[in-house]
Amino acid sequence: MKTFFNIYFKRDLNQWSIYTLAIVFLTAIPLAAIFLRLFDGPGESWQHIVDTVLPDYISNSLWLITGCVLGTFLLGVSCAWIISRYKIPLQSTLEWLLILPLSIPSYITAYAYSGFLDYNGSLSRMLDALGLPYTRIDIMNLGGLVFVLSISLFPYVYLASRAMFVFQSGRLLEAAKLLGHSERRSFFKIVLPMARPAIVGGLLLVVMEVLNDYGAAHYFGVNTFTTGIFRTWFSLEEPETAIFLCALLLVIVFLFISIERWTRKNKKYFLATRSQFILSKKVPAKSKRILFGLLLGTPVFLGFLVPVGQLVYWAVLTFDRVASDQLFLNGMQSLLIAAVGALLTVLVALLMIYFPKWNRLRILKRSAQVTTLGYAIPGAVLAIGVMIPSLKLDNWIIETVEYFFGTKIGFVLNGTMILLVYAYVIRFLAVGFQPINSNNEKIGIRLNEASRMLGKKHFFTLRRIDIPLLKPALIGAFILVFIDTMKELPLTLILKPYDFNTLAVKAYEYASDELVMEAALPSLMIILIGVIPIIFLNYFMISGQQPPTKNNHISEQQNIE
Repeated sequence: MKTFFNIYFKRDLNQWSIYTLAIVFLTAIPLAAIFLRLFDGPGESWQHIVDTVLPDYISNSLWLITGCVLGTFLLGVSCAWIISRYKIPLQSTLEWLLILPLSIPSYITAYAYSGFLDYNGSLSRMLDALGLPYTRIDIMNLGGLVFVLSISLFPYVYLASRAMFVFQSGRLLEAAKLLGHSERRSFFKIVLPMARPAIVGGLLLVVMEVLNDYGAAHYFGVNTFTTGIFRTWFSLEEPETAIFLCALLLVIVFLFISIERWTRKNKKYFLATRSQFILSKKVPAKSKRILFGLLLGTPVFLGFLVPVGQLVYWAVLTFDRVASDQLFLNGMQSLLIAAVGALLTVLVALLMIYFPKWNRLRILKRSAQVTTLGYAIPGAVLAIGVMIPSLKLDNWIIETVEYFFGTKIGFVLNGTMILLVYAYVIRFLAVGFQPINSNNEKIGIRLNEASRMLGKKHFFTLRRIDIPLLKPALIGAFILVFIDTMKELPLTLILKPYDFNTLAVKAYEYASDELVMEAALPSLMIILIGVIPIIFLNYFMISGQQPPTKNNHISEQQNIE
């Protein structure tokens, strides 16, 4: 044993190994905390929950996932193929409009549609003005929640599919055409299966977002795991039972990931990289152009224009009551926490790409996979995992200070920005890591090796060579994390400081108090802040670059196993 340690650890251990282990340890604490607390057993209400509401949590969550996966697949893939393959009116405008639903948090879309379709809502008044009858559409149910989440989240699948179709489908279609296959047959037999890694990556993101949703599900009155965790933790005041629900939710998350890998089995997907052949666009018949334009315009209309239009109408009616210095302060606090969280997340992601490269322990080469698990954990679960060890650490600090100095102090970590930013970094590390890592692999190792041969140290090479080359990816990663942090609700609700409010929390508080119209102005501020970077993100698409999207899990030089 001593010889093994000397050979494989003492010899190869260096400062980069220690730094890598430190980051892995810090990011793994929440999961480890939840796992260890499971041995304490559930609370008194566990059996009652199992007998009454747990079946609803499971069935509603599974139906929600199934419906949203189907809806986002149909919307995302069809829109991506039409945009990639055909020339249609207003195409350049529709390309970026289809991304804009990402700027609207799903719970805000839920608020807007509840007012739009209500008895005295906007749709009812418009039809009445036209002299048409109106039959109320009840959206406050599971089916309505599936609709809201689908039109909010389909851009994840659209972005991933579009990137794959544009850069990988040209040669495939040309080869199939030479073999006598029709385009329709080629699409279903060759193009779609080859795009599977990207599509599945987008759908997995949809599943994670659906399981993370709290605001929309709570507002619609649909019992899901996330709403159950909040209810058990805050209403029943049983953290032990909430932790058991967290563990069940994690099992569902990893079950979906395992099923996807099992269905893929030993299939490999090799992507063309040396000479990209951009998919040429066809000019369809006039009737098809109109049809395609309507098909692309429908998700834009339902996912962006309707919610924004409803919110603008409400904001005008309630502006005098809602607009205040406090709301402006909340907006500044949202910008600050999102910017700090995104900056630190991108920094940690960059270090987790290079530290494992610089250390000599082979066991740590793939350690980054552990640090990116946070995105697979719903925000409510992660918040509880963060609170458990932080409370213990705070209590230890309080007792230690009182013992040595005879002074009583309050919490040092809990209820502070430090803990909230720490949770953001863990939650969105995968979002920052993937685009940077993908572009880093394109750079290769030759420049780094040349720098090392010239006697330059690691950080000098990183600062003078790698970071300038990675600048577009770093900006893209920052934008993605920034947008996600602005929209995050469950994690922020649990961990935010007492005197600190984000726009997301403010909008949720208004809606929870049955003041949905008053939630419009902070909601519009979130959307405005999100739209600007999303438009910039689309620049990577139209400029012919591989976009730094969350789904960009693989570089063009990799094969996917």
